[in-house]
Amino acid sequence: MRLTTVLKALVGCEQAVPEEVRFEEKSQVIVVTVRPRSRARRRCGICGSRCPGFDAGAGRRRWRHLDAAGLKLYLEADAPRVTCGRHGVVVAAVPWARHDAGHTRDFDQQVAWMATECSKAATAQLMRTSWRTVGAIITRHQADADAGIDRLAGLRRVGIDEISYRRGQKYMTVVVDHDSRRVVWMADGHGKDVLRSFFDALGADRAHRLTHISADGAEWIADVVAERAPNAVRAMDPFHVVAWATEALDEERRSAWNRARREAADPELARRLKHSRHALWKNPEDLTPRQQVKLAWIATNDPRLHRAYLLKEGLRTIYRIAADEGVEAAVKALDRWLSWAVRSRLPAFTDLARKIKRHYEAILHAIVEKLSNGLIESTNTKTRLIIRRGFGFRSAEAVIALVMLCLGGNRPTLPRRQLA
Repeated sequence: MRLTTVLKALVGCEQAVPEEVRFEEKSQVIVVTVRPRSRARRRCGICGSRCPGFDAGAGRRRWRHLDAAGLKLYLEADAPRVTCGRHGVVVAAVPWARHDAGHTRDFDQQVAWMATECSKAATAQLMRTSWRTVGAIITRHQADADAGIDRLAGLRRVGIDEISYRRGQKYMTVVVDHDSRRVVWMADGHGKDVLRSFFDALGADRAHRLTHISADGAEWIADVVAERAPNAVRAMDPFHVVAWATEALDEERRSAWNRARREAADPELARRLKHSRHALWKNPEDLTPRQQVKLAWIATNDPRLHRAYLLKEGLRTIYRIAADEGVEAAVKALDRWLSWAVRSRLPAFTDLARKIKRHYEAILHAIVEKLSNGLIESTNTKTRLIIRRGFGFRSAEAVIALVMLCLGGNRPTLPRRQLA
């Protein structure tokens, strides 16, 4: 096999012509000198248009390439500058690397693939680079992948939520497409201004084409959706509605514990009520025999708390009725539940009834349209796993870039590999 053929295989870029290879013993690296083919020369590094030359630039430079034989490999070439009509004097583009990058496209792609499969520390160690460089490569690779596509095109049904990515109230806003099941937009922070930036990117025309938006009960989401997507039906996520009932039940459990501890002066009763949370929270079909006995004991010794438990289960059952008996039966069941909760004389559940009435239309839409935030909750779980697995991601930008690589439908592949 000719040396030229071997060098071409090492470089892995058809638009690059290898000239020679040398081994630098002092630094223990392999250097392959290359030049762009004629049709790839004198192009703007930013837009790629052909431009007149300006000068020789800063001389020859190197780009880190994939290792060969366990040694670092660099591509070396001239880096002249050109005059672009749009961008002025810029370094000429090279076909094997992105503009302003110190690594080749193959190197970037392998780092991006590894970052989606293993921790950032392992990626940095195997590729013999730094954590900061891995984060920069992920961001650069994602920006390049996004350049040729419009993730917001054709959106009709979306889910909106927030996720905590660091301690200290650090949140990101996430938008998921229910139809493609992909993350289409993420941003650092949460609140009305952040969500408005999503609708700004979407545009007024496409925002008016949205038909369904699922979300939790956050007022900032409801307000912005009403303001920017008036034609969309807002569906209140069933999981959060049931979670409200669980919180109300726990509030009644604490009240029952305090009554037993202070008013009845019964330490044993108070202790047993204090440790009844798991039996009250779990679904009836998941209760252990011991927890079933605990529930029966609560029904006998504290009917007020048991009534709160039945209210929680009654609200959860409404969604099962919608699946089994139809929407009309579920709507009637919801109305009966609201009447029951209002007359229950349980402060936490009377407050919950008022809250549900405020979101009544959105809750009905979720039942009628059978739409939930289950997909986005799954996305949030995967995002937390990505953050935990990645370790060392200090900025929201790096986290967002990695999440979009993993869950945005444009997952990287290993360089020079055919998809199975």
